[in-house]
Amino acid sequence: MSADSRREAAARLHIDWTRCDGRGLCAELLPEALSRDDWGFPLAAPGRLAVDADKSNVPLKHSELGAATDAVKLCPVLALRLTRP
Repeated sequence: MSADSRREAAARLHIDWTRCDGRGLCAELLPEALSRDDWGFPLAAPGRLAVDADKSNVPLKHSELGAATDAVKLCPVLALRLTRP
């Protein structure tokens, strides 16, 4: 995602690190937006965030909104939230 694309994101996926337990369902539903660390916790996919960006808020494309909505609804620990830019 380019710098312009990050600024024009359709929405942002907020990850609440205090709630997340690393099950990885969100990364499975959003493979272009999220990857997983060695313990299964979601990370923004490479190139998705600016260097100085808040790593808890991953920008999403319009085409990812359906899967992101599913991820929010299906997260067993309610660690995800969609926000509009």
